[in-house]
Amino acid sequence: MVHQGGRSERRISSVFLGIVAVMAVTGWAVWTGYATSPGLAVFLFVTSAWVVSLCLHEYAHARTALHGGDITVGAKGYLTLNPLKYTHALLSIVLPVVFVILGGLGLPGGAVYIERDRIRGRWRHSLVSAAGPLTNVAFAVICTAPFWLDALDGVPLSFRFALAFLALLQVSAAILNFLPVPGLDGYGVIEPWLSHRARRELAPLAPFALIGVFALLWIPEVNAVFFDAVRGVLRALGVSDLETYCGRALYRFWTEQDGFCAVPAD
Repeated sequence: MVHQGGRSERRISSVFLGIVAVMAVTGWAVWTGYATSPGLAVFLFVTSAWVVSLCLHEYAHARTALHGGDITVGAKGYLTLNPLKYTHALLSIVLPVVFVILGGLGLPGGAVYIERDRIRGRWRHSLVSAAGPLTNVAFAVICTAPFWLDALDGVPLSFRFALAFLALLQVSAAILNFLPVPGLDGYGVIEPWLSHRARRELAPLAPFALIGVFALLWIPEVNAVFFDAVRGVLRALGVSDLETYCGRALYRFWTEQDGFCAVPAD
């Protein structure tokens, strides 16, 4: 009999629920202005929301793999949304958070081990890879909904800026993840359609290609082109450059604040 896993393998973990609780409480603090330090509240809200999105990203990979034929994901704890169950919690959670704190880049995390030999069909393999970044796309749509629906009346400035910055993280993560570079989900989407020879030759390049992408982003000209594309997507969704700029400034509350982004006290 094939083991399908019990309810315990799919029960949402207390770790994830705790992160969601932090997001909810700090989001409320940003909205109401209850926090004595709006910057700290924005920092905690955006960081916890970012971690929630990372967990959902990995869950989407695992859940799609489960339906594709890999029934081992449940036993590995991937369906509980517990970030501590990932193969490399450092790569999946810690580094993406550090990158956000340092520079405001939505670094793609990811370290759920999928047993690909259990999955049949190229379309299923492609969908497993695409499921993660599509979660970031969905998160970006939700964050920007008040902007493109023109429903910002009554939304406090600090919360508005926080949503704009969180949307920037989601869009940048989605774009990075969809790059057809070995080691990223975009390559996983097209890999099943490549010849066996091409896949064999490209496989050893995955760790170096990923490092190369991030090294390129440290080049000012490349970084400018990348973030121009990110801001272009956000502008199309109704989020202005000023709103994302102020969101990043509020998030990095320990740095000198720009007067343009001052949030009036209640």
